[in-house]
Amino acid sequence: MHWPGGFGTQLRLDGRARDLLTTTDGDAVVLREDALTAGVAVDRKIEDLTAEPARPELAKMVGATGGGRLRSVIDATVPHERAAGTPLYLLLDDVAGATLIAPFAWSQSADDWMERAAERIAAADDVPHAARRRMEGICAGFRPGSSALAPDGTVNLATRHNVASVPPLVAPDDPEGWHELAPHPQVAMRRARRIDVWLDDADIVVDAMFRDSCWRPDGTEVAVHEYGIDARIGPESGKLTAVQADPRVLPYPECSAAGVNAEWMTGVAVRGLRTEVLERLRGVDCCTHLNDALRSLAEVPVLMPSLR
Repeated sequence: MHWPGGFGTQLRLDGRARDLLTTTDGDAVVLREDALTAGVAVDRKIEDLTAEPARPELAKMVGATGGGRLRSVIDATVPHERAAGTPLYLLLDDVAGATLIAPFAWSQSADDWMERAAERIAAADDVPHAARRRMEGICAGFRPGSSALAPDGTVNLATRHNVASVPPLVAPDDPEGWHELAPHPQVAMRRARRIDVWLDDADIVVDAMFRDSCWRPDGTEVAVHEYGIDARIGPESGKLTAVQADPRVLPYPECSAAGVNAEWMTGVAVRGLRTEVLERLRGVDCCTHLNDALRSLAEVPVLMPSLR
C-alpha cells in the first residue's frame, strides 16, 4: 500500500498470493499464484483494478468503495473465485481492510501526525463522516471506557497506537517460504498473511499469522497489528476441533481481550468461517483483525487434496 504521488493522492495496492506445496522430498512447487493491482481514491473508491492472470470481469468493480459492503460486490462480480478458494479471492477480500489501515503509514513519518489529524477533523468540513463517528462498542478495542475513546465515543486522537519493531518476514534458512517481496517505498504499509497446513496423524494442523506493518524513516519495520492462529481440523468432518489466537501486536491495551474468543469457533465447519465468524464474534467480543485472520482459514480445505 503506497502513494506514488505523495500524501493526499491515489493509494496504490500491489498484492501477490500463492499456494505453495512442499513435497516429502523438500521440493517447493507453486500450485496457484495470483497478483492484484488497484488504484484507490482518498474516499476509498476503486478507480482501477486488474489481476494477473487477467480477470476481465474485475472491471465491474471499478467505482465500488472499500468497506464491509465491498465483499458483497466481490461475491456478485466473481462468485467462482470464492467458490474455488483462489489466491485472488484472498487478495480481493483484503482490499476493504487494506484501504482502511493504509494511512497509518504516514503516522510513522511525522511526529505531529496525530496533532495534524486532530486539527483537520476539528476544523475541516470535508473530513469523511466516518472519521468523526462514534466508535464505542464496535469491537474490543473500543469497548465502553476504553483508552482509545474520547468522552463522546469517537476515537481519542491523543491516544497513540501501540506499535512494535518486527523482524523481516523472510527467514534466512527458508528463502522460499515467502514469494518475492519487492522493496518498499519510503512511506508504505504491508499486509502479510501466511497459512501453513499439514497432516498430523488424525488431524489437519494449521499454523497461520497475519501482520500489518510499515516503515519508519530510519528503515525500522514496525507492526501495528499481528496475530498468530493455531488450529486443528477434523479431516472427516471438516470442522475446527481446536483453535487458539495469539494477539501479538494491537493498537490499544483493550484490543487483546478478544483473543480468547477465537475458541468460540470450535465445532464450526471451516468452509463456513467467512460467514460464521461475523455471526459469532461481534461488538465488544470481536476484533476486526482477529475476525479477518479466522475468516481467512476458510480456504484451508481447498489445499487438502494436494497434501493427500
